Amino acid sequence: MQDEINNAVTVLREGGLLLYPTDTVWGIGCDATNAEAVAKVYALKKRPDAKALICLVPDVPMLEKYIPEIADVTYDVIDLATRPTTIIYDNPVGIAPNLVAPDNTLAIRVASDTFCQRLIRKFGKPLVSTSANISGAPTPQSYAEISDEILKGVDYVVNLHRENKGGKPSSIIKISKDGVVKIIRK
Repeated sequence: MQDEINNAVTVLREGGLLLYPTDTVWGIGCDATNAEAVAKVYALKKRPDAKALICLVPDVPMLEKYIPEIADVTYDVIDLATRPTTIIYDNPVGIAPNLVAPDNTLAIRVASDTFCQRLIRKFGKPLVSTSANISGAPTPQSYAEISDEILKGVDYVVNLHRENKGGKPSSIIKISKDGVVKIIRK
């Protein structure tokens, strides 16, 4: 695993794109603070940049670095979630501008997967995490279902967990800084 983390971090530092296993489905990722890398993800997915992408962080301390105002209820949601849960936050800081939604929000998930946590900690910044498909196409449920276009469009494919099947996208909720919770995707 350590070699894969080192290889992935090298690609991320160079502004490249990764294809990597996450705590949900296989994802396309890049440095969430690098606008040029984020633009490459939108181009590969053929996705309009007005449609925001998700970021992964390994833990709450990194989350707090990029989201200065977090409602208290958020900590309970993170601690008590029984499946991967992405939360949309208001007013992110230090993130590539083309990753932030037009309403100044950002979707972030605290990754539960050991590989993702170790990778992001070593890299030291959040990663983009978007499903490994062209926009509008079905989300691949396994590595074997990822299209050649995606495989050829990234700079590095992590060689771990390729045999895993049945990943599901995370649930998504919005928690405003005043604590109002709204379910976006169950």
